[in-house]
Amino acid sequence: MVEAKSAREAFLWSIGVSPAGRQDRWHRGGAIVHPKAAGNLFGARSISEMTLTAASSHRISRPRAILFDWDNTLVDSWSTIHEALNFLMAAMDKPLWTIEETRERVRLSLREAFPRIFGERWEEARDIYLDRFRAIHLESLTALPGRTELLQRLADEEIFLGVVSNKTGSLLRRETDHIGWAALFGSVVGAGDAPLDKPDAAPVRLALEQSGIDPGETVWFIGDTGIDMECAHNSGCVPVLLGSGMTQEEFGGCPPRFVFSDCLTLFRFVQGL
Repeated sequence: MVEAKSAREAFLWSIGVSPAGRQDRWHRGGAIVHPKAAGNLFGARSISEMTLTAASSHRISRPRAILFDWDNTLVDSWSTIHEALNFLMAAMDKPLWTIEETRERVRLSLREAFPRIFGERWEEARDIYLDRFRAIHLESLTALPGRTELLQRLADEEIFLGVVSNKTGSLLRRETDHIGWAALFGSVVGAGDAPLDKPDAAPVRLALEQSGIDPGETVWFIGDTGIDMECAHNSGCVPVLLGSGMTQEEFGGCPPRFVFSDCLTLFRFVQGL
């Protein structure tokens, strides 16, 4: 039996990660992965098929700032997005999407995605979508399980918290106010607030301006899609996936550094650093 020499090592051992150079660690893309997950991390069809845990093979920096994606990372909004999109599709005389298609296709901001779908009529489509979304988005807005507690506990750890989303900035801030989290965030940056949207690094830099913290190893970007991981890579932050069900193909060349299936595991990991 190996004796832990520090609180950090004790924590890593407790969740199944070897903090030292023992034979029970598996390297995958510069990560040390729990033996149960090692065989599946890049071989599984989806992230839901693997078990967390991963830890960096070099020293893990405690985050000074954590930036979160919004939709379906912190709040449940697929039904609202889906309803507003199909209202738009009907108005534009286009085929309706299934909820599965909505989940798969919605990644970019309106100003980047709509010209590809609606061509020269994209601004008309934007206005129809936003009008419908504004009418319904607050009534069904719901925090995902454990998110309120996670944000409160991270704030208690004196970590700067922010949001970087491809949701239109004014709508995003209405939602943070409505759900009661506005005071927990040092910045809330949505689509249109920076010169470019995710996955560009511009909204990350804007979100960190008030913190005095530069993008880097002490800034985590937590999200649920490949666009979020790409944004983290582009800005030089640590990409962290919260949740499951993503396929390898969505990551492209931008895999997450850490994967957490739930908020409690994420918080305990941060607290143990």
